[in-house]
Amino acid sequence: MSKLQVLVVDDEWNMRNLLRIYLTKEGLEVKEAMSGHEALSMMSRYTFDIVLLDVMLPDMDGWQVCKAIRETSNIAILMLTARSETKDKVYGLGIGADDYLTKPFEPEELLARVYSLIRRAALTQTTTVQEQVMEFLGLKIYPEGREVYIHGTVVDFTQKEFDLLMTMSKNQQRAFSREELVDLIWGFEYVGDVRAVDTHIKNIRDKAQKAGLSYNPIQTVWGVGYKFNGAGALNEKK
Repeated sequence: MSKLQVLVVDDEWNMRNLLRIYLTKEGLEVKEAMSGHEALSMMSRYTFDIVLLDVMLPDMDGWQVCKAIRETSNIAILMLTARSETKDKVYGLGIGADDYLTKPFEPEELLARVYSLIRRAALTQTTTVQEQVMEFLGLKIYPEGREVYIHGTVVDFTQKEFDLLMTMSKNQQRAFSREELVDLIWGFEYVGDVRAVDTHIKNIRDKAQKAGLSYNPIQTVWGVGYKFNGAGALNEKK
């Protein structure tokens, strides 16, 4: 069985070395980048299971790197930063990061977050193989390929955006609270602001509208949270 591949992006040698020690001790394969541009170059040349991304980098900040990665990949991204403000965490999650860890941290917490993100991605891949293609008015969701088509054109969604859309589309009659969605998508260990859900929902709506969908795929249920709106399912097929 091949080792899990991790890309560590941090301009401080001490932090990269510390992360490498923690991760390799657990049997993970680690590659390192000292800048945002080096990280993006490595992303184009290698396949990784997760990216550990520092926010403060010398050439471009971690937010910019995260946005650039999300243009081409849904890989799990764990942001690392010394800044603990909630607004920073919400912003990072809103632009596509999957989790957020504040420095300094214990190795056990780091590894728990890493394995949680990788495990969640693996579970999604293994459980969607036999799931049905969901087809709605102008909208098709392919769980196996993790693709969304609107009027026949593929629309790129981040990992969290896709998971939110898929979870709600499979439970069309159910209204979800923000807390429920956080538990389902981010996991019970998530300790950030549940309002991060709002940012991802807004992104889904904006992308759907930009792609020409004539209705809002996720409706707000006042006093509760959110509910999927497929304007009526056309069919479900293998």
